[in-house]
Parts: sequence; C-alpha cells; structure tokens
Amino acid sequence: MKGNYVIGVDGGNSKTDYFLFDLSGTLVDHIRSGTCSHEQFKDSYAEAYRVMNEQITLLLSRNGLSMEDVATGAFGLAGADIPVQKRNLNEVVERIGFTTYALDNDSFLGIKVGSDKGYGICSINGSGVCTGGISPTGQRLQVGGVGSELSGDEGGGFYLTRRVIRAIYDSFYRLAPETSMTAPAMKLIGVNDKESFMDYALEQLITRKLPFTELVTLLFESAESGDPVASAIVEHSARQLAYSTVGCISHLDFDEEPVDIVMAGSVWVKAASPIMRDRYKEIVAELTGRECNFILLQEPPAAGAVVWALELAHGGPLSAELRKKIVDALQ
Repeated sequence: MKGNYVIGVDGGNSKTDYFLFDLSGTLVDHIRSGTCSHEQFKDSYAEAYRVMNEQITLLLSRNGLSMEDVATGAFGLAGADIPVQKRNLNEVVERIGFTTYALDNDSFLGIKVGSDKGYGICSINGSGVCTGGISPTGQRLQVGGVGSELSGDEGGGFYLTRRVIRAIYDSFYRLAPETSMTAPAMKLIGVNDKESFMDYALEQLITRKLPFTELVTLLFESAESGDPVASAIVEHSARQLAYSTVGCISHLDFDEEPVDIVMAGSVWVKAASPIMRDRYKEIVAELTGRECNFILLQEPPAAGAVVWALELAHGGPLSAELRKKIVDALQ
C-alpha cells in the first residue's frame, strides 16, 4: 500500500473536519471548514468535489505532501443516505485521488470511535436522527436518515420541537387535552395569546429562530413531572428510535455476544433529563431480548473517520492504545 498517511473526513451539513494522521496514529494537521455536503450546494456533487479537493489539497500541500503519500481515507458524510448518493460521492472521492477508502453516512463514525470492537449500532439523536450499523463481518446498514414521513426519523430536536408546538396548537383549536407546556412555551416563543401563537411559532420555525434546545428541555421536564401530553411525545419518539435500532440489529449478522449501541447527538448526550434515553434503552431491551451495551458518545465523532482510515491501512481493528492516542489528539 502506498503512502504513510491517512485522511479522515467528518462532513456535516454546517461544517467539515479534515484530519491528517500518520500510520502511527500521530496527528499531523487539521482543517475545519464549511459544509462539503452536496445537498447544500446549487451545483451539488460538482461543488462537493471542488470544496473537498481544495481542502484536502491544502491539508497535504502545506505539509509538503501529495496524494501519493496517502495510504487510505475515510469519509463520514451527511447526505450519503441512499445508493445513488453514495455512488456519486464515491466518484467524487476517487476523482480527488483516493483508491483505498471507506465512505458512508456520518452515523457510522460513532461506531468506529464509540465501540472498542469497531462494530455495533450508532443511534444519532441530535437536530435530526439516523441509525447506522456495522456487523462483526463488516456488513453495513443505515436505517432512516431521510425524514420522519418516509423512514420513521421521529426524534431529534427539530422534530421534538415541532411536536411541542403541535400539541399546544391542538389544545387550543383541535379538541386535544391541555398541557402544562403551554404557558412556558409561549413565554419562550414570546407570544401572549393563543390567536398569535402559531404565527409566532411558524415564523421562528421558518427562520430557525425557535428556541429548540429550551423547548426540548421543557418537553422532558414536563414528561418527568407527569404531564400526559409530554409523556406521550417522549414515549413515541423513544419507541420510534428503538424500532430503527432493533431493525438494524436484526438485519445484520451479529453473533450472540452483546451488541454495542453507541448513542450520539445532542438530544442523547447533552439533555439534562435521562427520561427519553432511559425509555429508549428499555424498549430496545424488550424488543431484542438480548444483552446490549449502551454507550453515550463523549468522544468527537470525527475520531471515527481517523480510526476507520487507519483500520484500512493496518488491515484490521486497532489496539486500544492506538485508538486512545487518536481520541486524545482530537479532544
């Protein structure tokens, strides 16, 4: 295999991290720039190529290197959801000059960094949701990631906030029960009367100025206090994410050993209340009937791209010492 370096790329919808490591797991350089997602560009894949090629060329050239010095690469990319997208993105990566590489949805990065085994399930519950799985034999499966209406992505801060707004509106005008979330939610949105409630909420939703974090926090606190409307929303979302997780497990060739389930994203990791996390774990346990190790991902997901690239370069799983070296370098 040519080259003594690897490149790991964590490409989200707002920012992208490009990491250059040597084969010993030493960080050489890092660039953070804007999104590289084709879904965010008018020129789609052509612009994704231009942006990634520009940043990777800079990363290498300022260290006196070229693509000839790169052994492998790994790319976890937002917008790599369906086969046609992955085929087009593979073409982008190969056009840049990679011959040995891994490319998939960014949900898979959580597995590579969160599980010492290098395989398992990653449930992302942040602004949106997606589930990815890697089996012991290397099979990969993504469940969801294309919308609540199409694939049951009924979690995440954006979805949960809309459910809070809907519940309050229903209580005003659609014969639904009242909820303790109403008064504090109206205060957060800055509206004083029910007639103006949806006008304010919709305008802030469109402009992305809704207090998403605060409304999700209110939802969880209300559920903990026994509000039946809030509790029903939490139960529904926990169950939907559990369905995706268990569906992913059942369609991959996991053996009888416990399955590592990495929980990533702000709703899973940063929420002060454990109510939705705990219910999700209970439902997964009920549906699988098997032992699972639930791991809240504290490490940067971008480390998963570097781990994956080095696994390709070394031909197998990394030692615990090498994995720790990579994670420590990125924190």
